Amino acid sequence: MSVKKIDSKIVGFAVKKPGDAPVAAVEDTSNEPQKMHEDVERPEVLVGSTYKIKTPLSEHALYVTINDIILNEGTEHESRQPFEVFINSKNLEHFQWVVALTRVISAVFRKGGDVTFLAEELKAVFDPQGGYFKKGGKFMPSLVAEIGEAIEQHLKMIGIIEDDSLTAEQRQLIEDKRKEYEGKKSQTGEETSSNFPPDATLCNKCSNKSVIIMDGCRTCLNCGDSKCG
Repeated sequence: MSVKKIDSKIVGFAVKKPGDAPVAAVEDTSNEPQKMHEDVERPEVLVGSTYKIKTPLSEHALYVTINDIILNEGTEHESRQPFEVFINSKNLEHFQWVVALTRVISAVFRKGGDVTFLAEELKAVFDPQGGYFKKGGKFMPSLVAEIGEAIEQHLKMIGIIEDDSLTAEQRQLIEDKRKEYEGKKSQTGEETSSNFPPDATLCNKCSNKSVIIMDGCRTCLNCGDSKCG
């Protein structure tokens, strides 16, 4: 009887019977990085972040908590993936759909794969009764859209979505433009607000009421979007 030396870790076995076809070798996947899927068990402790949503639609704020799981911890493949979401509020008016929404989102998180579409889908939801402006002048088409923005903010924070924030140079250029614009307005006796000029209009890119006309060009004082390049 021949002896075969086993050089690799045994990851599976099968009993060969007379007449069976040759058993294919089982691929050793023990060294492959773990990916998120629905069979990943929830650990006892998860790392989470909570985002406060305060709208003019309700006197009570909503608190969106997103808990993450750390995969391949301590290795070069370590990654932080969203695992579950909870939304709490003293306002019970939206309780039913909020619970349904959190369960669906959590299920998508645990399914794995690309979850960035969730933020985009939620941000595209419009309230038929009209949206509202957040503090600072940003327009929100619905409460659901603001929940989507909170999820997007979290995905940027953990590195799943690339953060497209303005650079220091871009922010300085916008600030210079703003000071120049406000300087011209002050000479005419017009008042400006602490956030953006009162005559600023809505930006189609960042949804802030921060677009001014300067030197014949529409320029956003929040995100820097300009029709003149």
